[in-house]
Amino acid sequence: MRADLDSPTVKVHIKSRHVTVEGPRGKLQKDLSHLAVNFGRPEPNVISIELHHGSRKGVATLRTVRTLINNLIIGVTKGFKYKMRYVYAHFPINVNVEKNTETDLYNVEIRNFLGQKIVYNVTMHPGVDVEISKTQKDELILTGNSLENVSQSAADIQQVCKVRNKDIRKFLDGIYVSEKGNVVEE
Repeated sequence: MRADLDSPTVKVHIKSRHVTVEGPRGKLQKDLSHLAVNFGRPEPNVISIELHHGSRKGVATLRTVRTLINNLIIGVTKGFKYKMRYVYAHFPINVNVEKNTETDLYNVEIRNFLGQKIVYNVTMHPGVDVEISKTQKDELILTGNSLENVSQSAADIQQVCKVRNKDIRKFLDGIYVSEKGNVVEE
């Protein structure tokens, strides 16, 4: 299977199945040493991914590896942006965003979810920036270069606002992903 490198500004370096991608937005690394695949460079701007004597499961990893490398390339060129909306019927959800100076990670604080006194704190993954939207009411914007970190941070926020011990058909309150896209729009 071949993965094409479209952008000349991206540098992909693979050494013993550790993939490093550098681009205009930064540098991302991925450890693929647990997968039994071989990487090659048959021609410039092309990466070949090989698997010898692969079973059905093994062959399925080829496309996964290609997608992982492709996500790294998109991350360092365009970045990833997730928009999340607060949904509530009666009690308005209050969200505060603060940046921890020691760890340099953002912390999202959620208050008044379903009128509860509990304060939910969610720490974002490294490289994820969070801001409250200035144009849209009740919206949170997560941006970053790593698709895995941005999407996992969004999932953590959504999971913490899960309605428990009530009928979820009636209680639709929560914070949900409303839009996925890139930071650099074309």
